[in-house]
Amino acid sequence: MKVNLHPKESLLFNAFLLIFIIHSVQVGVGIIGLPRIVFLNAKHDAWIAVFLAGVFTAIILWFMIMMLKQYDSADLYGIHVDVFGKWLGNFLSFVYMLYLTAVFCIIILNYIEIVQVWIFPNLPTWQLALVLILLAVYAVHGGIRVMVGVSFLSVTGTLWLLFVLCIPLRYIDITHLFPIMNVDITHMIKGIKSVTLSIIGFELLMFVYPFVKEKRKALFYVQMGNLFTTLSFTLITLISILFFAEDTLSKVIWPVISMLKIVRLPNLERFEFLAVSFWMLVILPNICLYLWAASKGFSRIIKRTQKMGIWIIAIIAFCASFFLKARYQMQLAADLIAKAGFYAAYCYPVILSIIVYLKKWLSRRKQSHAEPS
Repeated sequence: MKVNLHPKESLLFNAFLLIFIIHSVQVGVGIIGLPRIVFLNAKHDAWIAVFLAGVFTAIILWFMIMMLKQYDSADLYGIHVDVFGKWLGNFLSFVYMLYLTAVFCIIILNYIEIVQVWIFPNLPTWQLALVLILLAVYAVHGGIRVMVGVSFLSVTGTLWLLFVLCIPLRYIDITHLFPIMNVDITHMIKGIKSVTLSIIGFELLMFVYPFVKEKRKALFYVQMGNLFTTLSFTLITLISILFFAEDTLSKVIWPVISMLKIVRLPNLERFEFLAVSFWMLVILPNICLYLWAASKGFSRIIKRTQKMGIWIIAIIAFCASFFLKARYQMQLAADLIAKAGFYAAYCYPVILSIIVYLKKWLSRRKQSHAEPS
C-alpha cells in the first residue's frame, strides 16, 4: 500500500469547503436528542458542557492536522502502514473500517426511527433504509467532489432550521438556567463525554485530507467548521434548557423536534413533519462520507475495487435494518457506537499523532547523524 495518495487534479477541492464538510458531518441525527442526553448528566450546565466539548474537539482537530502535515498527502490507512508496518497497520485500518461501517448503519437506523415515531408509524424499516442506502451509493459512485457538493447543499439548504429554533425563545423562562456551575467536575466530564455521538464525524478529516488543494489552509477552515458546529449546538442546548422545565427535559426523548411543534404556519399545522423530512438532507453527507471512507479501505487494505466495497457495506447496512427494530436495541447499539466513537475520534488520533511525531523526529535525527560532517 502506498503511504501517500496523489489524486488527480480533477478530484481536488478548495480548502474553504472543509468548513461545510466538517459542519455537515458533525450535525447529524444525534443533535435532535442532544439537549436531553447532556442534561441528564450536567443538568443546568448542559450548555457549558456542550461548549467545552466543542473546545475539546478543536484541540483534537489540531492534533489531526499536525499528524497529517508530517506526510505529503496521506490518509489514515497509509499512516497506519507507515507507522506500524504492513500486517499490524492493515489490521488497525480494518478495525477502523468496521467502525466507519457501524456509524454508517446506526445513522440510517436512527433517522428511520425518528420518521416512524413522528410521521409514518407503520412504515417498514427496510423500505426507507433501502432509499437512503441507494442515495448514498449513488453519491459515492460520483466521487469525492460530489460528496463535497452534497455537504455544501446540506449546510446551505438547512441553515434556515437554526433560525426557526429561535421561535421558542418567546416562551422561555430564564430561571431554568439557575443555579449555574452547580454540578461537580465528574458530572461535567460525563456531560462532555455524552456529546460524543452527536459531534463525531470530524475524524473523516483523516480520509478527505489528501483531496484538499491548499493543505496549508486546512487547519483554519477545519476550525471554522467546528466553531460553527459548537456555537450551533450550544445555542440549541441553551434554548432547550430555557424552554423546558427540568422534569420535562429529562423525559423528552427528542427535545429539538418537540420544540418545533409550537411553530405554526398558515397552511401547515404540523411543522415538525417538514423538519423531520428536511432532516434527511442533514444526514445525507454523514452517510455518504462514512460509506466513502469505509469503502476506501477495500482498495487500500483488501486490494479490491472500491465499488465492490460500496455494495458490500450497503448490503450489510440493509441487512441490519431487519435486526435492529426495537427501541432498546437501537439505544444499546447507539450507546456502543458512541463509546467506540469516543475512542476512535478523540483518543486514538491524539495517541497516533504523538507516535507519528516521535517516529518522524527519530528518523530525522538518525538521518542527521548518518550524514558526514
